[in-house]
Amino acid sequence: MAVDISSDDAQAIRKLVPLSILPGPHFEALCAEVTIETAERDAVLFKRGDTEADLFYLLDGQVSLQAQGLEVEIIDAESESARFALAHQLPRKIDAVACNSIRFLRLPTETLNYLSSLSYEEESSYMVIVEPEDNSDDWMTTLLRSPIFQRLPPANLQKIIMSLEEVVFEKGEAVFHQGDPGDYYYLIKSGQCLLTRKPSENAKEIKLALLRTSDTFGEDSLLSDKPRNVTITAISKLSLLRLSRQHFITLIKEPALKYIDFEQMQQEQANGAILLDVRSTEDYNQNHLDDSISAPFFTLRMQLKTLNRARTVVVVCANGKTSEAAAFLLLRNKFKALILEGGMQKVSPELKKTAALFTIDDGFETTFRNSESSETISDREGTPTATHKTNPDDEALLEQIERLKAQNEALSDINQELTERCKQLEAAKEDAIKQYRILFKQTEKLKEVLDKLKKQ
Repeated sequence: MAVDISSDDAQAIRKLVPLSILPGPHFEALCAEVTIETAERDAVLFKRGDTEADLFYLLDGQVSLQAQGLEVEIIDAESESARFALAHQLPRKIDAVACNSIRFLRLPTETLNYLSSLSYEEESSYMVIVEPEDNSDDWMTTLLRSPIFQRLPPANLQKIIMSLEEVVFEKGEAVFHQGDPGDYYYLIKSGQCLLTRKPSENAKEIKLALLRTSDTFGEDSLLSDKPRNVTITAISKLSLLRLSRQHFITLIKEPALKYIDFEQMQQEQANGAILLDVRSTEDYNQNHLDDSISAPFFTLRMQLKTLNRARTVVVVCANGKTSEAAAFLLLRNKFKALILEGGMQKVSPELKKTAALFTIDDGFETTFRNSESSETISDREGTPTATHKTNPDDEALLEQIERLKAQNEALSDINQELTERCKQLEAAKEDAIKQYRILFKQTEKLKEVLDKLKKQ
């Protein structure tokens, strides 16, 4: 018989992965289709080699997972492992045997795939999540709520969670160092870690961010095919869940990121999209697309608050790789982001502008230049003033001014920190000089004493 949507069984089913992300109406449809089954001790749910495409979820009791008669693991219905389907890989790699009287849900894969297709549309920005009543804030719940994971098909979510590997680091241990090759994507299950970076080989490390439970990191290197650009160090006992590079690419990157060609980009711009160039300022000044905004990738995080989430963002870089990392960051922060496939390498030379779109004069005025007109936007009063012709896209100019202001504020903060550090170093230098003078005087006195002793 069907499962009553208001019953305790329905609440238990609601916590299962990936059923927890089905929208309300689709979850109700699922409950109307499924039946909770029972089995007695020593009953076999499935055997090694079976290819029947059903998912088995344990609701009550215990199940023994066995390989060639040897017990591999016991799954208890109260454990976190029971939120996942039992040994779902096909053909089955192990046997599943009831340890006692059990209740379980047998879910045909076709049913889940059908409901998933209703819940997930490739063109939609986000999937709706109906949260469980207990509203627990564990790592898995947080993971399923994140904008990136809301974009993934439920089948991918289950594969991701089943592929996660737990690793533990003690306080002071490095998860990876700046310059290491990228191999894993990480989710913090518990603990805290510090993100630092060295601007140059002999420079002192700069503290960039403190990461906590449910934060994720490590995707930049996997997306850009470049070495790690930061060092991650545990500042407490740190439990991480990591996903291999290949699983990250196939299960997260490929379904989450969307690419468009140049014509589609122009259409998006006509519909109000922002064109964001995440290359370096030098590369941008050499050539860029018309109406694009310069936002070097390393500054993008500090500029997020200046972007309008209501507008689509099309990201462009040299070859598309850095754009993937930038788009991932934007998606994670609830922006709709698209990637210009192939980047500037695939853009015809005649479509590239060779002068900087914006130049900063004195910190108060931002000048817009092109071959047809020149105008000055004054930010003293917060309103634009044209000296020649009115810019046809004042909104875009004002947005760029806000970004430049945010970037300037961030640089001012860094400058203030460096100034304070210089003061500390100067004070330390003065102390060192004083200590040197004291030691020098003591040394001279010792020399005098030694000379007297020699004469005696």
